Amino acid sequence: MSPYYECVVSLNIMSSQYQTNDNNQRIAKNTLLLYFRMFLTMAVALYTSRVVLNVLGVEDFGIHNVVGGVVAMMAFFNSSMTTSTQRFLNVEMGKGDNENLDRIFVNAVKAHFIIAVITLVLIEIVGIWLLYYKLNIPADRFNAALWVFHISTASLFVSIISTPYNAAIIAHERMSVYAYFSILDVSLKLGVVYLLIISPIDKLIAYAILLFCVVLVMQTCYILYCRRHFEECRCWGKSDGALMKNMFSFTSWMIFGCLADMLGNQGVNLLVNMFFGPIYNAARGISVQVKTAVDSFVMNFLTAVKPQILKTYSAGEWDYMYKLVFSSSRISYYLLLLLSLPILFNTHYILTIWLKTVPPYCELFTQLTLVELLIRTIYTPIAQVNQASGRIRNYQIAISLLFLLTFVLSYVIYKLGYPVYSCFIVAIIVAVLGLFVRLVILRRDNDFPVEDFLKQVIGPIIPVTIVCLLFPSIYQYFQSNESLGTFIISTIICVLSTTAIVWLFGLNISEKKVVLEKMKTLIHRS
Repeated sequence: MSPYYECVVSLNIMSSQYQTNDNNQRIAKNTLLLYFRMFLTMAVALYTSRVVLNVLGVEDFGIHNVVGGVVAMMAFFNSSMTTSTQRFLNVEMGKGDNENLDRIFVNAVKAHFIIAVITLVLIEIVGIWLLYYKLNIPADRFNAALWVFHISTASLFVSIISTPYNAAIIAHERMSVYAYFSILDVSLKLGVVYLLIISPIDKLIAYAILLFCVVLVMQTCYILYCRRHFEECRCWGKSDGALMKNMFSFTSWMIFGCLADMLGNQGVNLLVNMFFGPIYNAARGISVQVKTAVDSFVMNFLTAVKPQILKTYSAGEWDYMYKLVFSSSRISYYLLLLLSLPILFNTHYILTIWLKTVPPYCELFTQLTLVELLIRTIYTPIAQVNQASGRIRNYQIAISLLFLLTFVLSYVIYKLGYPVYSCFIVAIIVAVLGLFVRLVILRRDNDFPVEDFLKQVIGPIIPVTIVCLLFPSIYQYFQSNESLGTFIISTIICVLSTTAIVWLFGLNISEKKVVLEKMKTLIHRS
């Protein structure tokens, strides 16, 4: 008998109904707080993107996107260590070991400082080489690009050394902190837009400096909050070589995944620059911002769920954990589908109203990016099972090869002369392949119930998606012009039809009961 079924048998001993309800309420509360944060940040991000694009111009906007991508690509080690830190913190919280929690945080802070120094050296060596010899940057803007590169590197350094504090907030499920601090964050970014417009110096350089100031202020606030409210964040003990080695050992396998992910995203962005120029980087940057805005709805939900998955695994509550993983996979997909359909069917109108000056291929880039995101959202929650178990070697090797495949195939098709949008089609194909590869690895290494996942997640998603596409497609077929009225009607059709179809065919009975109970609670409170 597998560990999964053994734990199912002993479920009634491990977890009570009260605990499950309490966890559900915590997830719901944290999700609402994260959505409040998201609405603030998304509204400001969309507004500032429009202003920045118009102030900088398409070419400078593309330069900032590709140079920032070079810096982000060098941050792969920190990305893996961030996940490791949060994982170790959540596991100890699940065990209730506060003393070990202090040791983990102290060593995480020291580890991130080491990472920050290593990253700084790598960026200054590799990044400068890319700028001088590989990137396609106009000669008259090269000096400004160098300034952007060094300032972005400083921003990354600040972010890395403060990463354990951000991980501590998520591990403690203090999502309200993000909501409150978002008010300050959006205020600062609105100030950036105003100062950029009136800045007497080069706009591209001024934009990089102002963004660095925002990062510095926000990360300082997170550090001060953690040191005041979390006991482990005030401790400063000796380095634990064994613990740090264990954390780096966990991270070492994730490095491959994070590095390959960077190549699959920022690496492809560099390829677009090398083969086609910064104007297409601007179009790709806009499509990524739309993707980020839409994805933030889902990621806020998953951010609230992730600590519960890790904690329930460490507590041995397997049945509840798998139920949570399956539900979060389906619900996150439905949320993203609900948000994506109005954009997919009205991309040209939305971009024209939003940006006024739309970079070439921006519409197609945005649509293909959203399709890829829908596929990737399905398997995002199941990765937490692998991280919680700690048996991540095979999983990380597999997904690393998939990300590298995206980069390599994109390079090959560009060398063969295929159009700029081909890299997005490659990403979609690899995303579909990646779903099944992940399931195979998880079943072998973690006894993941693949058949249940296919039945409870993929089974409902496919027909629901097909039917959801039907109604807006019929409306669009009979419309020959774009206007505010047609956009509003199209959006209403997308939202109402998707909501009804998901309710009828996408949710199981228990999930419908939870929704109805939440609605009754809200009605009684009002």
